[in-house]
Amino acid sequence: MNGPEARGGTTVRDALRGWGGVTAMAVVCALVALVALCLPLTTATTATQNTTATQTARTKAAEECEAPEKQTLSPSSADGDTIRAIKNRTGEKRKLIVGVDQNSYRWGYRNPNSGKTAELEGFDIDLVHRIAKDILGDPDAVQFKAIPTDQRIPAIQDGRVDMVVRTMTINCDRIEDVAFSAPYFKTGQQVLAPKSSPVKGYDDTLADRRICTAAGSTAFAALEADREDGKLPASTDISTTVPNQLDCLVRLQLGEVDAVVTDGALAASQAAQDPTVQLKGDAFTAEYYGVAMKKDADDLVRRVNQILVDYRKDTSNGWQASYEKWLSATLGKDAKKSEPPAPQYLRTT
Repeated sequence: MNGPEARGGTTVRDALRGWGGVTAMAVVCALVALVALCLPLTTATTATQNTTATQTARTKAAEECEAPEKQTLSPSSADGDTIRAIKNRTGEKRKLIVGVDQNSYRWGYRNPNSGKTAELEGFDIDLVHRIAKDILGDPDAVQFKAIPTDQRIPAIQDGRVDMVVRTMTINCDRIEDVAFSAPYFKTGQQVLAPKSSPVKGYDDTLADRRICTAAGSTAFAALEADREDGKLPASTDISTTVPNQLDCLVRLQLGEVDAVVTDGALAASQAAQDPTVQLKGDAFTAEYYGVAMKKDADDLVRRVNQILVDYRKDTSNGWQASYEKWLSATLGKDAKKSEPPAPQYLRTT
């Protein structure tokens, strides 16, 4: 059937044929327009205005990016389209899909001593379980996907994961591609080298040295920019990049590189794995880890931010407890230096 028909096979168009039909058609159109105008549009209009305000705030923030860790949405426990879609998954698929690391000791790694399954453990993994518990009511309702450093953003954009919790630094370039939660950890770039190495830190002792970084990492971006600006010796070889940060430690152990540059929090864990290496010098940047999600997943971003507020307030099974369990042995008992400042949020109205 090509269109609506009247009884006996007569179409509406036939019934309205002629000048009388034109008049009738005009009346019908006027009535349709009037009905449309009378429909309740408050909710739709408000939602559109809120979305537009958020997009405008994000665009302005990205253009004027100075403190990317402050460019996130205010907390909320409300369910939106993204969260409802997660909750509507059925059976075994009703899980939060999260991109993580499985090679970063004490952050996200498979403990060979945890049984046949070698379950993922670490500081990031604790946070994932907390998010799953809040959204789905079950801390184990998670499908973990191990992804390399340079695949974190593509995995989010392609919809392979709902979020990435993988020691991911919030920076100005990345907020153009994904949305971040408020910071959940503070760290900075540092140099890792053999204890016997003449390398003393991020300084001239890196001249003629081979440095390893993870592809797509903030470490590589910092080295590239600093060498161009003359802050890093021109003879420093930064060509060695690997998919996963732990691969740099292997290259260092094999003598293929002279030093590793990575987040101090990760470097400390690697030094704990290999007593022949150590951190050299102080951190030369200040960076913050955040949970990364799709740009348009506003409800999920707000929900994660609310979870982080509650997680930091929880004195028995929250941020502090997780730090003491996983990181105090490598970063020290004073968690304050690693705890991010009170979050600040985008003003969208």
